[in-house]
Amino acid sequence: MPQGSGIRQDLSFLVKSRKRRNTYKLVPFIVVTLVAVLTADVLLLTQPQTATTTGEAARATPRQTPLAQQRPLRQQQPATTTQPVAPLSKLHKPNLFVLTRKPFTDEMLRKVAKLSGVRALELADAASITLDGKRVQTLAVNPSTFRSYTPKVTASSDALWQNVAAGDVAVSFVLGNDGGLPLHSRVAAGSTRQLRIGAYATTGFGAVDAVVSRDVGRALGLPRDNALIVSAPKADSDTLRKRILKALGKGTQVAEVNPVLPQPRQNVTRRSWPAGSFMTGEQLTVALKAAVSKLGRPYVWGAEGPDTFDCSGLVQWAYGQAGVRMPRVTHQQWVTGPQVPFAQAQPGDLLFWRNDPTNPDYISHVAIYWGEGKMLHAPRTGDVVKIAPVSTRNLAGVVRVSPVAAAKVR
Repeated sequence: MPQGSGIRQDLSFLVKSRKRRNTYKLVPFIVVTLVAVLTADVLLLTQPQTATTTGEAARATPRQTPLAQQRPLRQQQPATTTQPVAPLSKLHKPNLFVLTRKPFTDEMLRKVAKLSGVRALELADAASITLDGKRVQTLAVNPSTFRSYTPKVTASSDALWQNVAAGDVAVSFVLGNDGGLPLHSRVAAGSTRQLRIGAYATTGFGAVDAVVSRDVGRALGLPRDNALIVSAPKADSDTLRKRILKALGKGTQVAEVNPVLPQPRQNVTRRSWPAGSFMTGEQLTVALKAAVSKLGRPYVWGAEGPDTFDCSGLVQWAYGQAGVRMPRVTHQQWVTGPQVPFAQAQPGDLLFWRNDPTNPDYISHVAIYWGEGKMLHAPRTGDVVKIAPVSTRNLAGVVRVSPVAAAKVR
């Protein structure tokens, strides 16, 4: 199988990054939850512009100017410990995210690189850490190379990646905005370290909600080289996923990110939904009664009930009481059934919004339609589960839940 220069260049870097691996003691970790979502986006580490900094890189578009304000020199790490971030090179669209229980070896990397369709690879460290008292799935990356796997507007932000290299953490928009972590604030990471919130990040790599440099990740105890991002823009993602699982063997997990699909699967949204595909009247009644019983309970980011909830946690819990196996996060719940016009919304349908300024295409909030123009939802930190009028601003659409479709989402 011929390999492009992108593979050779990236693989060469990955091999170099593994020096002294044998001296590293692998610590216990919680495996990052992976999902295969057709609408998932890649990491988008951005923050609203608050000031213009001399020497900051030009931004990509007037419509979306995701800036990371450069840190004052007094806040940066000493120059001897922070390497400059390399200029942006060729962009690579990520298609698969691979996680292993042990560090990737050179042999494992070569096996993946040789598979048909693979164009580029990037290693990362993945685990769950405690951030501001919350368990947060986290990626530790090399900012110089990982930036090439993000959207162009983000990849182009030199200041953003330099801040991450200098020790900042970039958190998801939902964790930052709804979870109550203000930009530029400092939060506890683990038991002995504090990190500055340098940017908001939206992730399409499963449930990853934070990104740090590899140096910071290792200081926090993340396992080393256990995650691999694969760019294979012309290969069927499902077929490649199976080949990677076969090549790497037991203990490997592979999620599709921006999957490349054969034509029949790309037209899946046009299929008809036969009778019996949707929740029964009894199931809808149970789910709605369960949800309304939690009115007044506080919003807590990442909470799944029964006493505290975030927006998607409330949906998962309430529908679970009706025997419907709902996936956990908003962009997974977005694909649990067909979309219907808002004018045809019925009680029990799910409403979704794209409120994330760091990534306008990302699904960032979900509510349960209550009927008569009202919705039941868990809004954000400082608020409680409530019934409120439906806001159509940034409304992405309405989904009628199919228990069969919901159970298949991973």
